[in-house]
Amino acid sequence: MIRSFRHKGLYRFFEHNDARGIRQDPAARCHRRLNALHRAEILADLQLPGFDFHALHGAPRRYTIHLNGPWCITFEWGDGDAYRVDLEQYH
Repeated sequence: MIRSFRHKGLYRFFEHNDARGIRQDPAARCHRRLNALHRAEILADLQLPGFDFHALHGAPRRYTIHLNGPWCITFEWGDGDAYRVDLEQYH
């Protein structure tokens, strides 16, 4: 379950379906990935085709789900929940 967001626009999109705070071109893909993240009980639940799910280097340990081009949804994971979910261009 998603417990917290870093990106306010992503939070509004997830909670209120208000896409004004995110890029419009990947909105449908973003919705699918956020729903999968919210339903995930273990990290392996996110190993889906097209998600390119993997761990990032560094501390704290963060994970990424590919969205579109250089854009990714990143998050921290603990006790079966996602925290500090963010939309970022980290490449």
